[in-house]
Amino acid sequence: MDDRPEIGVVILAGGGATRLPNKLELAAGGVPMLVRVYRNVSPGRKTYVSCVGSFSPEIDAMLDCPMVVDRWPGRGPLGGLVSTMDVMDTPLVFAVAGDAPFIDKAFIDRIADAWQPGDEAVVPAHPAKARKRLEPLAALYDRAAFLREGTKALGSGDESLHATVERLHVRELTVTPDEERVFTNVNTPADYAAAVSRMV
Repeated sequence: MDDRPEIGVVILAGGGATRLPNKLELAAGGVPMLVRVYRNVSPGRKTYVSCVGSFSPEIDAMLDCPMVVDRWPGRGPLGGLVSTMDVMDTPLVFAVAGDAPFIDKAFIDRIADAWQPGDEAVVPAHPAKARKRLEPLAALYDRAAFLREGTKALGSGDESLHATVERLHVRELTVTPDEERVFTNVNTPADYAAAVSRMV
């Protein structure tokens, strides 16, 4: 029997997309990208969408979950995460970007398997010769710990998500070569074309 703490999911969908406007509404495997991400990560878990307002009627109709308006718009993903985690009730929260079309339930399960007592976050890390790269928007957080540090960070000199993560007790999960494609983000027209070509 699985006795791990319950995991909720928050999808970050409130950022501006200057290089690819309205990217979350673009088709991704037959549905809008945000809907694809929602369907990938929501099975069996309470899921919330962090946003700055409603989406198109088509997308709103396909998102069968609460949508939480960011109380700190324009302040990056930290504001959206704090706003949404504040209304959630699960002990653990998996955070994912709305433009990450290949992260799915199986990957959340892998992150959850790595969680140990005392952890405040499990964050994927790409090994690198010069400088490792973390994936804070494909990570699992202790909700209370994130709210503690994230709330303090808002209004401080550094509101970056990375700075908040650095103040948590983090377990790094090494990304395998086979998992690299999971972390595809769609930021430009070229990114979108490449991602669509790999969708099934």
